[in-house]
Amino acid sequence: MATYDTLGATYARTRQADPRIAAQIHAALGNATDVINVGAGTGSYEPPRTVLAVDPSQVMLAQRPPGSAPAVQAVAEHLPLRDNAADAVMALLTVHHWPDVAAGIRELRRVARRGIVILTWDQRIFRERFWLVREYLPEAAAFDDTRAIPTDRLVDMLGGARLEPVLVPHDCTDGFGAAYWRRPHAYLDPRVRAGISLFAQTGEDVITPGLTRLADDLTTGRWQARHPELLTLETIDVGYRLLVTDL
Repeated sequence: MATYDTLGATYARTRQADPRIAAQIHAALGNATDVINVGAGTGSYEPPRTVLAVDPSQVMLAQRPPGSAPAVQAVAEHLPLRDNAADAVMALLTVHHWPDVAAGIRELRRVARRGIVILTWDQRIFRERFWLVREYLPEAAAFDDTRAIPTDRLVDMLGGARLEPVLVPHDCTDGFGAAYWRRPHAYLDPRVRAGISLFAQTGEDVITPGLTRLADDLTTGRWQARHPELLTLETIDVGYRLLVTDL
């Protein structure tokens, strides 16, 4: 909770749901008649049939727009819900913040009648394919190594799941970690970084040298010369994955 009481203050401005990613999430939820959003934050990607949002941070919950689903302040490991409370439960870019992931997954399975949808990332792919952490911010990648949950471990805890790659559009409107892969100047903006836990939690003093090198490479054209293929791509796979479990 303390983490998002601090870095979550900018989410309403920098973390707007991307419609293409939203369509994939909503398709994964299928024909669920009611949905619970765990780690809901400001409410990005909630379908109209969301009946309850759960998040430990009051700062995040306070940024939910008018007309959002009802929300309750609670942690994933102890959901204040009865068994089989909703058709589906979703948890998007949140499991890496849970102190006890296994307990949180057990709670998702307890309250979901038919399905669970989790958005996370494969750290091995992220490290290899995302130029920012590979070339400029290895310290941030090392921090992610300590908190990323291996997808195969999540699949085991879920009792099975299918994995769907989530491609990141070049003009993604949701400012998560790799959203600006084709807009590198954005990572030099502290307002953008403030909404990305990877950078906010690593700390400005740690990432400043790498960002200084990035700024210099952008000014001199070295970044553009090193990554000409990125400027031609519409989407990229850097390891974000949907895990979809049918119960």
